[in-house]
Amino acid sequence: MATLSPLIICEHCDCVYEKVTLAKHQKTLCTRCAGVLQRYNGLSVEQRLALTLTATVLWIFANFYPVMSISLQGLKSSATLWDSVVALAQGPITFIALVAAISIIIAPVFQLLLLIWVLGFAMKGKRSPAFKLCMRWLEALRPWSMLEVCLLGAMVAVFKLAGMLDVLPGTGLFALAALSLLLIRIAGRDIRDLWDIL
Repeated sequence: MATLSPLIICEHCDCVYEKVTLAKHQKTLCTRCAGVLQRYNGLSVEQRLALTLTATVLWIFANFYPVMSISLQGLKSSATLWDSVVALAQGPITFIALVAAISIIIAPVFQLLLLIWVLGFAMKGKRSPAFKLCMRWLEALRPWSMLEVCLLGAMVAVFKLAGMLDVLPGTGLFALAALSLLLIRIAGRDIRDLWDIL
């Protein structure tokens, strides 16, 4: 009976290749379209789960603590990510508020919950119930999670307002920065290797 080597398909041009073992800092590219096929990850299941739990705590801080506080002539105001979504929803651009809520609050928390679910079972060497569905949702949610865009917007707002008002970056901004980096590391990179691990 013939055994097949593990294969990988280029998501850009559908060219098929055999998977290779990568060393640190290596990646494989498609010879046809130069798309990235594989990247060295280097994280064990335990490390991924620990980083995911850390990111979940950071998500709580980023969403429930002020991103920035402003003050002018004794009047103070602070805003969280939820406050920004609510403020958008009260204006004429309610659709933008929905997109903002999905991209900076809902998609990241679903990514984290799905990762905790999948990795929690992976720690025991098992596939989680609905593993295929979870992996598909993780892949589908990746482009919708735009925390880095929100972080960039918040930093621009801090610098712009600093010339007119007293602006203090809040706990939420620092948590948002750390969360963005962690999500890129654990969910923004190639998670397809979980299929092979499990």
